[in-house]
Amino acid sequence: MRRAVLTAALLNLAYFIVEFAAALALGSAALFADSVDFLEDTAINLLVFFAAAWPLARRQVAGRVLAGLILVPAFAALGMAVYKIVHPVPPSAEGLTLIAVGAFAVNLLCAAILAQVRGTGESLATGAWLAARNDALGSILIIAAGLLTFVYPTAWFDIIVGLIIAAVNFSAAKEVWEEASATERLS
Repeated sequence: MRRAVLTAALLNLAYFIVEFAAALALGSAALFADSVDFLEDTAINLLVFFAAAWPLARRQVAGRVLAGLILVPAFAALGMAVYKIVHPVPPSAEGLTLIAVGAFAVNLLCAAILAQVRGTGESLATGAWLAARNDALGSILIIAAGLLTFVYPTAWFDIIVGLIIAAVNFSAAKEVWEEASATERLS
């Protein structure tokens, strides 16, 4: 498990740098939300890497911390979406789509790596896999937003996808919190 989450952490950190720079250059709410999500995934996977060696009681606390970490990109996405609503400049459709295709490839790879550790009954492992899965789904939405922006140059596709990514992260945080609570009740 530790090798899988460390590999996912390094992949996420590398693409965070790429996507964050692109989000700022393109002025994209969706890429900004997704880039912060890559950073959050880096933190999640590092937390899982270290927590795997901890006793059960400490891992349960880490599961709750993980739920809180998942909320960070949700709030960042909301903030950027509000900014984009006030300043509705559409991002470059080509840049948005190209960066999202790269993100999808990285997210799919991380989800495949982390699928090996999902289902172990650990809220931490579930949280790491959910984060990778959510990112892969978010990348598909960003690709769609990029293609739609190419046809209809508006900021709204980018804004809507940014808000959807936020909603998915709120849902994942709730699921991880509930699994950590269930694990605590069983122990």
